[in-house]
Amino acid sequence: MIRLFLFNRILSLLLLFSFSSATAAIKEYNTELLIIGGGASGTTAAIQASRMGVKTLILEETEWLGGMLTSAGVSAIDGNHQMPSGLWGEFRQKLYQHYGGPAAVETGWVSNTLFEPSIGNKVLKEMARQTNLSIWYKTEWTSIKRKGKGWEIETLSKGKRSRIYARLIIDATETGDVMAFLKIPYRIGMDSRSSTGEVQAPEQANNIIQDMTYVVTLKDFGPGSDRTIPKPAGYDPKEFECSCDVADPSAAEHHPNIDCSQMITYGKLPNQKYMINWPKCGNDIYLNILEMNKKERTEALKSAKLHSLRFIYYLQSKLGYKNLGIADDEYPTADKLPMIPYHRESRRLDGLVTLTLNDVSSPYQQKTSLYRTGVAIGDYPIDHHHLKNTAAPQIDFVKIKVPSYNIPLGALIPKNTSGIIIAEKSISVTNIVAGASRLQPVVLTIGQAAGALAAVALKNQQEPAEVSIRNVQAALLASKAYLMPFIDVKATDQDFIILQKIGATGLLKGTGIPYKWANQTWFYPELSISQFDLIQGFKSFYPELKEFYPSGEQSNAEFVSKLFSSLLQKDISVADLHKALKGRDFKEELQKQTVLNRRTIAILTDQFLHPFDRQIDFEGNLKN
Repeated sequence: MIRLFLFNRILSLLLLFSFSSATAAIKEYNTELLIIGGGASGTTAAIQASRMGVKTLILEETEWLGGMLTSAGVSAIDGNHQMPSGLWGEFRQKLYQHYGGPAAVETGWVSNTLFEPSIGNKVLKEMARQTNLSIWYKTEWTSIKRKGKGWEIETLSKGKRSRIYARLIIDATETGDVMAFLKIPYRIGMDSRSSTGEVQAPEQANNIIQDMTYVVTLKDFGPGSDRTIPKPAGYDPKEFECSCDVADPSAAEHHPNIDCSQMITYGKLPNQKYMINWPKCGNDIYLNILEMNKKERTEALKSAKLHSLRFIYYLQSKLGYKNLGIADDEYPTADKLPMIPYHRESRRLDGLVTLTLNDVSSPYQQKTSLYRTGVAIGDYPIDHHHLKNTAAPQIDFVKIKVPSYNIPLGALIPKNTSGIIIAEKSISVTNIVAGASRLQPVVLTIGQAAGALAAVALKNQQEPAEVSIRNVQAALLASKAYLMPFIDVKATDQDFIILQKIGATGLLKGTGIPYKWANQTWFYPELSISQFDLIQGFKSFYPELKEFYPSGEQSNAEFVSKLFSSLLQKDISVADLHKALKGRDFKEELQKQTVLNRRTIAILTDQFLHPFDRQIDFEGNLKN
């Protein structure tokens, strides 16, 4: 009996020790905001939220920040050159400081801002040194589940497990993997024309996504060098024969322009390096891995790498660029290739709202006013890559002309799932719009918006779908981020915040112009506006003006005073208007017949009417 008692006692102690050891092996961590993915949007989301006082943690599978900007090697910024919004502008300024000014990064003809991926990572890590921000590199998440009003997330890093408790999550993964794991509704591939109302969409939906690219960064090792790689398996030079055609695909008619040197310098980076990310008979490849598991993806991506190596071998052996070899000082990988591929397309959230091509093309003419809820901006064309998939519908996307645009806040929020915000390229837009919203500066500003949304929600103990849109927008404006894509109102303008606020009400509308590869929207702050056009804008916000009949004359001080008097139900004199402009450029007394420009009307409207303070819903409608 004594022996049996001792045996049972020892067994109990061993089991208790084993259980305690297993429990102790799991590190526990509490945070307010967990961001899964330290890519372009994940990094800016974390910086914004932490600067707003939120305890934030990033989980990143690689040892770099930046995602497609850095880890995928797409280090040539597409678009938003004239609109350096918020953290995108800050990132670019730090690149200027590193390299020695704007001219030092205008090295390739595809972009105004090109940089070495390793430098981009370094800059982002410097920006991410925030008091409230922690980053776990080389860390995978293994499970996510609801825990009360928050989340419980388990992770794995170098064989060690951790458990994180977070109040709010941002899915900033490259392909919307968290969203898929949680079974939040999403879309993949091309939408049908009937579902989106876009006449340019195919009649039938399909699951075809854009071509991806495994980018390669080359380096010039000098004249006489031979850095030719071994001939890759399956190499066929015929596959790349049309790669030297550098004709503009957006031109009305295609006329081949064969220039191999221009193809090479397309993505020339500082310090004699080259980004090889070439669509036409280059290293684009059709590979839809969105619904694959990690093991399947790893295996499938071998073909993408191999395809890129075949193209590099073609450049070296057939075109004679033997001196250009794979850069050996960029990526911390055994093969010196980027850590991840360039995903042009992700799963797309079915969100509170979905931004369509119609919203982008004619933002002021839709039943909804999504532009009023804008939190991120873009000016790049509708650019899709489908050359490598012959089954893709023959739609000339880049010839769909649109002005610059903004992203509505509701596109980041799921319809029926609380506690999570969706960022990166997985926001709620149609397939066509995703061809423009996928670009690096847009995704950077989407991330910043996600961070601001998270901070406002957490500080007010609200769900993302419950926040005041105006509070989120105000936080972004305070960070010099654009709500409206006004090319002629810079963040350095003394009236930037006011003009952005008034633009976001729709009282004074912008003029959108499709323009080459950098579309535009102009506010024209120094121009006058007719009484008729002014009242048309005001009626969308103040329905009580339906009996207010303007003429086609230019709006002067007397007309504006009458307009304000009518809305405020009290006398607002021209002298009152002049007093409100004290300290500005008005040196002489305002007269009744003084014609006011759009800037001045915006300033006065903000001071007397405070329209931005009126709350709106996620479709941009005024709340009662």
